[in-house]
Amino acid sequence: MRLADLPTPALVLDRRRMDANAARMTAAVAARGARFRPHLKTAKSLDAAAVALEGNFGGITVATLNEAEYFAAGGIEDILYAVCVTPDKLPRAAGLLARGIRLSLILDGRFMADAVARWARDLPGPVDVLIEIDSGEHRTGLEPDDPAVVEIASALCAAPGVCLAGVMTHAGHAYHCRSRSEIARVAEDEALAAVRAAGAIRAAGLPCPTVSVGSTPTALRSPAVAGVTEVRAGVYLFGDLFQAAIGSCAIADVALSVLATVISHRPAHNHLLLDAGALALSKDRSTAATPEDAGYGLLTDGAGRGLLADLHVSNVHQEHGEVSSASPLPYERMPIGSRVRVLPNHACMTAAMYDRYYVVDGPSDEVVAVWPKTNGWEPA
Repeated sequence: MRLADLPTPALVLDRRRMDANAARMTAAVAARGARFRPHLKTAKSLDAAAVALEGNFGGITVATLNEAEYFAAGGIEDILYAVCVTPDKLPRAAGLLARGIRLSLILDGRFMADAVARWARDLPGPVDVLIEIDSGEHRTGLEPDDPAVVEIASALCAAPGVCLAGVMTHAGHAYHCRSRSEIARVAEDEALAAVRAAGAIRAAGLPCPTVSVGSTPTALRSPAVAGVTEVRAGVYLFGDLFQAAIGSCAIADVALSVLATVISHRPAHNHLLLDAGALALSKDRSTAATPEDAGYGLLTDGAGRGLLADLHVSNVHQEHGEVSSASPLPYERMPIGSRVRVLPNHACMTAAMYDRYYVVDGPSDEVVAVWPKTNGWEPA
């Protein structure tokens, strides 16, 4: 199979780049003396999980119960569901536990701590629970010095069928940083917040074995902080233009692209149209807040051999992508029906629209594998 034979738009994954990205993150986390729990909300693929888990301890992170069920069916038995759990999710969680999966849940309030305690009484075995800490993003989680941290920890420890597994945090505000030194400061703050919360729990005479932190930028930039036991990251496997803009990878490391076909020339407006629009590329414009605005994506040739001058997708409609350039477009090199690949701003958003990856090995038109993936929120 060749890329030239595929219907477009199609999602292309460069295995060589992905392997290098995985090895780089595994080494970075090992240098911190922590174990690595890859977050698979971006990849949503068992084949990609095998790459991420190579050299790591075997546990993963997910963002949906669909993902948890999919990976459990594929043989992965240690799964952290890293979104605050709610009562309606507990029956599905029980189903995973009944299959022998070590499923860890997170929460950040007494209401859910009490709800989990009531629910856990009827479980055949204990469920691991982590308390989420807010290390500066102000999305979910408790402030590390909030007395509720110890209060909730006490309630969980007193509940039959519940195991207080520790604390976790996510410094998502690292994505607002624009220098490696800024990211390093946020990464240190992230780690210290989690360690401080764990210290308060232990000072109350309670266990706190896991201190889990992470995001792709902070995982790569954090100094070794004593007390951190686990690091999580996800988009590092593929990279994207925003990660390149904030220094988490180089554009040459981006392993994910969207194969698209040139469908129209508009010389009077100096742009051309692709059959990959908002649905195929996402409408994420994260690079607009960086010095290198990539529009909705940068272009390579169909074999992924390098960027095409300063061509970028400047506007999207549902199924149309408009390609522009500050210079006259090379229409003769991009005839109607020719193929290009678009590097995305946000790999997570882009990949979520597809049900498979067409895998290539480096700059090539040859498809060496097709990897299925999961999507959505319904039961897998």
